[in-house]
Amino acid sequence: MLERKISKYLDEWKVKKKKKALLVTGASQTGKTFSIRKFGKENYEVFIEINFAEDKAAADVFANVSVAYALIDNLTAYKETSLKPGKTLIFLDEIQACPKAREAVRLLVKDGRYDCIEAGFIEEVFDYEEKYSMRPLDLEEFMYANGIKSDAIEYVRDCYEQKWVVSGSAHEMLKRIFGYYVVVGGMPEAVQLFVDTHDMGKVTGVHKRILKQYRQDIEKAGNISNIDKTKMNKILDFVPVELNKTNKRFLLADIKKSARMERYESSLNKLEGLGMTLPCYYVSSPRSPLGDNEKRNLFKLYLADSGLLCAMSAENTQLGIMQGKLEPEMESIIQNAFAQTLTANGFVLRYINDKNKGEVDFLVQKDEDVIPIEIKAGDTYKSHAALDLIMEQKEPELKKGFIFCDRNVEKEGNIFYLPWYMIMFLQD
Repeated sequence: MLERKISKYLDEWKVKKKKKALLVTGASQTGKTFSIRKFGKENYEVFIEINFAEDKAAADVFANVSVAYALIDNLTAYKETSLKPGKTLIFLDEIQACPKAREAVRLLVKDGRYDCIEAGFIEEVFDYEEKYSMRPLDLEEFMYANGIKSDAIEYVRDCYEQKWVVSGSAHEMLKRIFGYYVVVGGMPEAVQLFVDTHDMGKVTGVHKRILKQYRQDIEKAGNISNIDKTKMNKILDFVPVELNKTNKRFLLADIKKSARMERYESSLNKLEGLGMTLPCYYVSSPRSPLGDNEKRNLFKLYLADSGLLCAMSAENTQLGIMQGKLEPEMESIIQNAFAQTLTANGFVLRYINDKNKGEVDFLVQKDEDVIPIEIKAGDTYKSHAALDLIMEQKEPELKKGFIFCDRNVEKEGNIFYLPWYMIMFLQD
């Protein structure tokens, strides 16, 4: 069984004195329902689950209720179950399909006798809700799923923090598993199948089914216009195409010559809100705070999961990456794995580009510090003109830069060369 970080979060939420309803958002197949159901059955005497996508009649429970006792009466009658104060969890899945139920959650929170968790595709958060974004397994979770022990993880974490060289055997093992992560990604079903069988053919089949589910989720979404749905599907089609370009920037004109940001911004935001894509915006300067220098009309666009990107890319891509044969068309998939890891670790994705020196793959802000990040492979890992350019600037002065590569830990001045897998320790 896969170990997920949401389990600890749920435990901490449960013991809060005055808790809000927990709203768990995220794309399909990231493990929302499984994790909440497991938590509810193991921690409460009474667990009530309603899935509004599967049970249309359940909407009547929440219609025309204005006080908590009326809602509770409806729930107990509909589920034929008595609720126990302080020992009951009410789980409302696919909550976006029933706006009335989401409004009625306010009554349960105000009443305070019963815990409530909502799950679904929701962007706006109400004042009576606490949000948790459920994503694919992050790199650390993937390591545990593949049998890496916590002692080994903590040893490598110490090496990252102290900038020590990792022992040869540990380095090779974690580098190999990072390669697995790039091609398998973090979708729970795909990860479990890989752990059980190591059959990438079957894993790719799971990826393609999830991609099909994404399209179906877009079509079923009730709050998205048909025009936006068409644009969203087109954008998804072009993600691997745009990432395979030299500068990897997403050009709307490649979709349609007349396409402009003001016409596509809503569709792009909805894809991000559904947890399907990860935008990375251009900044004009590495000055803190980075958000002040952001240009939202210039961006790269990653998928929320590198395994899904692999499934949309050329055949045999997975084998090449797992064998360490990193061709130019594979670089985008490795960058995608970094994008999803940085996002899972709390960072906003940004990049910077100089027309003469090239691009720095990511810029992240940790407290007041801005850290430039490049991802390299092979013998050219010490060639990084774009990063050198911004590191040499006197204003703003950056304290350090990171090159993540397939080599062990090295340091040259204020540039640190770190193995790919150490990205899991860079956290906001």
